[in-house]
Amino acid sequence: MGRGKIVIRRIDNSTSRQVTFSKRRSGLLKKAKELSVLCDAEVGVIVFSSTGKLYDHANTSMKSIIERYSKQKEECQPLLNPASEVKVSTQQTLILLCEIYSMHGGISTQVIAFLLEGSCQWL
Repeated sequence: MGRGKIVIRRIDNSTSRQVTFSKRRSGLLKKAKELSVLCDAEVGVIVFSSTGKLYDHANTSMKSIIERYSKQKEECQPLLNPASEVKVSTQQTLILLCEIYSMHGGISTQVIAFLLEGSCQWL
């Protein structure tokens, strides 16, 4: 027979909360160690208790893991920044829109030519 499901919410009783934290922290760190050994993964786990005590595990240097994380985050950040996205010119936008509409028969070749000439002032 399996274990019963529990509702994931804050445990009100401080003693029970501390016992649960201790058990789950140990389980989490154990799983991190197993993952690093079984899969040859670089693993780093940092946990702070409610009292501010630090618990961590790293199969290599925690410093190197954090530096690698920071470097990866910086490299990915420009892709997530809308200000750094590639700007598409109005003419390129019109060309793409016209191609889409013409594929569906919604715009004539004369309208496409007119738009591509730059005569369209409403954009």
